[in-house]
Order: sequence, then C-alpha cells, then structure tokens
Amino acid sequence: MRAVGVTAFGGPEALHVVDVPPEPLGPGQVRVRVTAAAVSPTDTHLREGAYTGRDPVQQFPYVPGMDAAGVLAEVGPDTDTDLRVGDRVMAIVVPSGAHGAYREDLVLPVGSVVRSPQGSTDAEAATLPMNGLTARLALDLMGLRAGQVLAVTGAAGAFGGYAVQLGRADGLTVVADASEADEQLVRDLGAHVVVRRGDDVAARIREAFPDGADGLADGAVQDALVLPAVRDGGAVATVRGYRGDGSGRVAVHPTLVRRVAQDRAALDRLREQAEQGVLTLRVARTLPAEDAAEAHRLLARGGVRGRLVLTF
Repeated sequence: MRAVGVTAFGGPEALHVVDVPPEPLGPGQVRVRVTAAAVSPTDTHLREGAYTGRDPVQQFPYVPGMDAAGVLAEVGPDTDTDLRVGDRVMAIVVPSGAHGAYREDLVLPVGSVVRSPQGSTDAEAATLPMNGLTARLALDLMGLRAGQVLAVTGAAGAFGGYAVQLGRADGLTVVADASEADEQLVRDLGAHVVVRRGDDVAARIREAFPDGADGLADGAVQDALVLPAVRDGGAVATVRGYRGDGSGRVAVHPTLVRRVAQDRAALDRLREQAEQGVLTLRVARTLPAEDAAEAHRLLARGGVRGRLVLTF
C-alpha cells in the first residue's frame, strides 16, 4: 500500500514514498480510498519527531496527515452508519505510526468520517475536517454568546479563517488580524473589523474595542502577547497547548482536536455549513503525493493562503 512517510526524522527531504501493509478492518470502522490529504503544520512537527513520545506504535515508518478525502471502499462488521460504499467522504485522522492521512488506503472509526460537501472536489473537502473541528471546538470551549466580541489572530490562515466564519455564523462580532495584503481576504471571510497583524495586535484590538474582546482564538500562536486583548473574565483558545500566564485573569483553553476526532455530528454540521456557503473551502495548491517534500517546503516558507493538498 503506497504512503508518504519518514523512516528517519528530519527536514522535508525525509519524506518519501513508502510501502505499508493494508490496515485490518474491524467493527465500527470503515475503509477509505484516499485521493486527497491536506498538509498542516502538525504534519511538519510529526516529520521532525516531535510527537514520538506519545505515539503508542513507536516504530518507523511514521506517516503524517490529519485530513483525508476520497471514496468509501468498505464498511466493517457491526458498523452503524448510513454511509455506503462508493460515497465521497472526508475524514479527520489521528496519526499513529504508519496510520496517517498520507496513504492511499486508510481504516478509520466511523465517527471520524462523513460525506464530503456536495459540489466540492476531494482536495477542497480535505481542507475542512481538522481545522474546521479545531475552530468549532475553540468556540465551544470559550462559550461566547451571540452579540459578544470574538477576536481572531492568524485570521488569513486555515484555522483562523474557519474561526472567523464560524464566529460570524454564531452571531458574534468578529475582530480579526491581517497583513495589508490579506486585509480584503479577511473581510471577505466575514470579519466585522480588521486590524493589522503583529506583536502589538492586542493593543490594536483594544483600540477597536476598549473594553476588550470577550474571547480570542489565537491562530497566530502568539500566546502571552495576545492575552491583553481580552477583558477580565474573558476566554482565550490556544492551538499549541499554551495554558496562560498563571494569573487567572482570563480563562485559557488549549484546544486539542483529538478530543473531538470522533464527533461525527460536529463534522457533519461543518459539511452542511460548507454546502450552505457559511464555510469557504480554500485550496492553495495541489501536488502529487510524491511531491510531499515540496509541499512541506512551501508551507515552511510561509504566506500560504488556503491549504496545500497532496493527491493520490
């Protein structure tokens, strides 16, 4: 079975095509013939060996990838699902050893798989599961109410863009950051107010909303720098495990998408919102799976708007 992974940790050049055995199909599982796998920063950290300590497999090859789309190939025994063989599907993947989205055949819990949005390509569908679920979880953890102010950093990125759009759909007032080049993009995503990105973004948010934001989704991973943007008693959702400065002035919620990787209802709701035009599926570029190293190089250079997607 063809996959893209690493047999030694390192830079992008460590990625290459590897042969892996098919995964067995058990109860409550489905098999997906993967045609598209989105590339994310998490994949680059896995490639470098950052997550090996918590991986129960503890052997090479390691295959990255948290987003897959393709065709449902098989349904396991005793699996309760309305999915049918031949359906176009998208899925979130929790990588472990050779079990990652960068492979052409993948067995997954049925709760991690839903139909792809109607009218989407497989590459577009692959951009939604991980970042969409992370953004949804971030908003749910903060528990904001309609009419409150949501700030989003990294708003031009994949997580940030979905946070802007989901916040807008939730009835929140959204203030988001952007470079000058990305300002129109972020406005088009639905931000009510756009401020210039940078280390002083908290001050710029306070200029726009002197009382502070009620919640902040920190897609830019600025951690302590953005805490002053939030009012006393407000909330911050972080995406790399940051837990705050210890002051307790604001509630800090590390947003770990693994917690909702089998929340089929949440993933299917994202599908519906994509079909309704609430969420925009953004593909920056597709590359054949054999060019995964180049995709990782492009991501490392920065400035990618939308997702890079590998095709099988």
